Amino acid sequence: MRLRPEEELRLKSILAPFKSDARVQRMKEFVQHGRISTFDHVESVTRLSFWLNERFHLGADEKVLTVGAFLHDYYLYDWHVTDEGHGLHGFSHSRTAMENATNHFGISKKTQGVIESHMWPLNITKVPKCREAWIVCLADKCISTKETLLCR
Repeated sequence: MRLRPEEELRLKSILAPFKSDARVQRMKEFVQHGRISTFDHVESVTRLSFWLNERFHLGADEKVLTVGAFLHDYYLYDWHVTDEGHGLHGFSHSRTAMENATNHFGISKKTQGVIESHMWPLNITKVPKCREAWIVCLADKCISTKETLLCR
């Protein structure tokens, strides 16, 4: 899954304001799956989402897709610590990530939907409602499976 140079430039341009933010950099402090940080995880999901959209000509809005993918796990806590009042992480973190992204970056309603629905079908009531949300949901499942099985 390799992006072309012009795709790399577009991706970098969209993500620049987010990657330079100190709060986003905190995702490097938390382990997501295996030994992969949350930051590295969201980067992988973002790249796969972008690649899928380009290679299969899915016609997703690049900014909504890219920002939604990059901030889909922007919950900013260690989900492995169960006594900190975060509830059941699999069911609650997508809402926390969406609220953080909205409060910190003022993201659009469509981007909010991408973030909040990425855990479907675990969150059965949060069905993806746009192509960007479906792409991120699929990319997240692929990357999460790879990280869980191969990155221990």
